[in-house]
Amino acid sequence: MAKTILAVDDSASIRKMVHFTLTGAGYDVIEAVDGQDGLERAKGRQINLVLTDQNMPRMDGLTMIRSLRGMAEYRNVPILVLTTESSSEMKTKGRAAGATGWLVKPFAPQGLVDIVKKVIG
Repeated sequence: MAKTILAVDDSASIRKMVHFTLTGAGYDVIEAVDGQDGLERAKGRQINLVLTDQNMPRMDGLTMIRSLRGMAEYRNVPILVLTTESSSEMKTKGRAAGATGWLVKPFAPQGLVDIVKKVIG
């Protein structure tokens, strides 16, 4: 059975690229348009990995991560931040919120697949 990834990004083109890249590598991908949508889509589902942007309307990535980490079923699910933010200050905030790792856009599709395989197999 394929592992499921929740991809949260307000950019339709990034969501499509992530979806295309990861489904091509054999993963199931659920898309969400912002942190609030991501939280709603995460509820009641078994997600193996969350991949989220930081800067989004309604709810940013770090707020969504903190909310997910407050849910028992998401305490140990890997969460990777995929964003244009690359400052050490933001990465520190990400770790404090519960992010497992940090990837900077733009990303190389094969690099994304390699990291996802390393994190969830």
